[in-house]
Amino acid sequence: MDEQLKKNISAVHIWIRLVYMLLFAVVLYAAMAVFWVLVLVQFMFALIAGKPKLKLAQFADVLCQYINQCLRFVSFSSEEKPFPFSDLPVSDIVDSAEPEGEPSSQA
Repeated sequence: MDEQLKKNISAVHIWIRLVYMLLFAVVLYAAMAVFWVLVLVQFMFALIAGKPKLKLAQFADVLCQYINQCLRFVSFSSEEKPFPFSDLPVSDIVDSAEPEGEPSSQA
């Protein structure tokens, strides 16, 4: 067997990465299930109320960014582990009813 292959197979960090990848694969599966529930709920709000809910759209945005982080880690596109090993993404969606720069009265 080639020396480099032996070295690669015995590298602990690769096997630890596999454990993280399997963990995030399970998280991805659950996150996608939540995502599709959000899609259906938002559709129902749009159908009944005429527009989607802002808070659900913001949550969906964070969830999409999180799914992207997980996919990047699992595919070796990034070495940064997603939440809970790093910060949770922040939504870029803002309430268009509020003027920019004005603080929201909601907490």
